[in-house]
Amino acid sequence: MKNIILISFCFLLFTAKAQSYIPSQQNTNTRERFQDNKFGMFIHWGASSVLGDGEWVMENKGIRKEDYKKLLKVFNPVDFDAAKWVSTAKNAGMKYIVFITRHHDGFSNFDTKYSDWKITNTHYKQDPLKQLAVECKKQGIQLGLYYSTLDWSRNDYPYETGRTGQKSGRTGKSDYASYLKFMKHQLTELLTNYGSISCIWFDGHWDQTNPEGAADRTSRIDWKYDEIYNLIHKLQPATMIGNNHHMDPISGEDFQMFEQDLPGQNKSGLSFQAASALPLESCITMNDSWGFRITDHQYKSVNEIIKTLINAAGRNSNLLLNVGPMPNGEIQQEFRDTLAAVGKWTKLYGHTIYGTRGGPMQPEKWGVTTQDDKYVYLHLLETPILNTVFVPGKYQIAKIRALNFNQNMEVRSVENGVTISVLPSVLSNIDNIIVLPKDK
Repeated sequence: MKNIILISFCFLLFTAKAQSYIPSQQNTNTRERFQDNKFGMFIHWGASSVLGDGEWVMENKGIRKEDYKKLLKVFNPVDFDAAKWVSTAKNAGMKYIVFITRHHDGFSNFDTKYSDWKITNTHYKQDPLKQLAVECKKQGIQLGLYYSTLDWSRNDYPYETGRTGQKSGRTGKSDYASYLKFMKHQLTELLTNYGSISCIWFDGHWDQTNPEGAADRTSRIDWKYDEIYNLIHKLQPATMIGNNHHMDPISGEDFQMFEQDLPGQNKSGLSFQAASALPLESCITMNDSWGFRITDHQYKSVNEIIKTLINAAGRNSNLLLNVGPMPNGEIQQEFRDTLAAVGKWTKLYGHTIYGTRGGPMQPEKWGVTTQDDKYVYLHLLETPILNTVFVPGKYQIAKIRALNFNQNMEVRSVENGVTISVLPSVLSNIDNIIVLPKDK
């Protein structure tokens, strides 16, 4: 009996070790750079863009896969220009791009050997991901890739147990072993043919669980994430893995994302999970849509986006801001104009965001703090109660200064920190920044 217990204990110990994940040094370095970057561009685009009703149009309109695949003959992004996409992001102050390689409709936005339902079989014939990868390297922008684990068109995806994809006309029995093999082949292509990839951004796990907020969100299938994640880390050890499953991170994942929310918020009804110790990212749309929707004019203002970037940084999170290019391949003018205006702000004040981490205090209604090795940056987005803010920590009192507004404030040293009083009349900017040099 003792031998059996010992063997069982050793087996459990071995299993625990096998399931544990220790990131490589290259991966750790990527995480640090990712957190330094703070600001990125999400790009939702593909065959669905033709219909001008968002990337979920196949599901929302109940389009059968045979009908939907007729888009192969009409999607022709002749105005796609990778240099313009990348420069639009770079001029806005964005440091990385995450591009949709395959969304839930199964359409591949790259030249894959493992599917005919791909952009190189359209009249366009070219591989936009190849062009984007070259241009990102040229302009010094990191490239990450979104990849859907859910598929509304393939027969081997386990659609029978899925929350979505029931209207696409599939009748045969699924085969996850076949689907897993397909995904591994495509992920190998993506991590072999397009240079260094900063992250793989998975989405679709929630299709096989109860809705967000349910007590039990156990997956109805075994995704074999250990195999998928190990493959990615083997092909490119520096590549981070994130999974938009709307749950706590699992072993093998390198960053945690929040959809249409900042960490600690749940306005979307998707973010019941708490922020983890992993690098954080908030993905937010510029209007109400991810993919191109011709009737969506609910554009966020320049001020809203700048404040969202600041609030994300104050919560120790990146902001991945989404654009949905038009079917011809252009990023629409409304997005370009707004991003250009955001870029004017980041050129002046981006140093209070880039390379920082969350500051010494929790976010407040009035704003947030960020910090680097030398400074704490107090971001006043609204007038604080009684016009006064207490900031914990030790600072060089005489050197505390207002960065972008009239130096009309009172600074007092108190126990465990400083209090800063500012007259409301001087707080006229989108973000009123006070620089506090750390006293080491």
